[in-house]
Amino acid sequence: MARDQQLKERWDVVVSKLSKQFADGDTLDLDAIIYLIGVQELGQLDRRFKKDHKIDLMHIAICKLLSPYGYYEFDFVDEDGWPHYKVKAQLPPLKAGEQAVLMKEAIVNYFLETKYID
Repeated sequence: MARDQQLKERWDVVVSKLSKQFADGDTLDLDAIIYLIGVQELGQLDRRFKKDHKIDLMHIAICKLLSPYGYYEFDFVDEDGWPHYKVKAQLPPLKAGEQAVLMKEAIVNYFLETKYID
């Protein structure tokens, strides 16, 4: 199976499973999935977050997702339990579509690694 087709199929599985679990079947978009990963990585699942914290959660997720690609490295957890990352390499300039493909690939790999999907 072509790599792009496999990514699309796995992405569809991730979206479907997460949408059923967290959105009553409404389809979650890329940003919502990134947010959920941030909440998962923070580990404070029973907490309500303000808007500025939601942006921070998405940043945590993006750092976690792009760590295996060499762009970020985990640094430390602060006294409030928030993980911090340091930049290892600058992301190359990507078009919007290329960014989306990179993030979808990173998300699929994250959920393969955590065994949420096969």
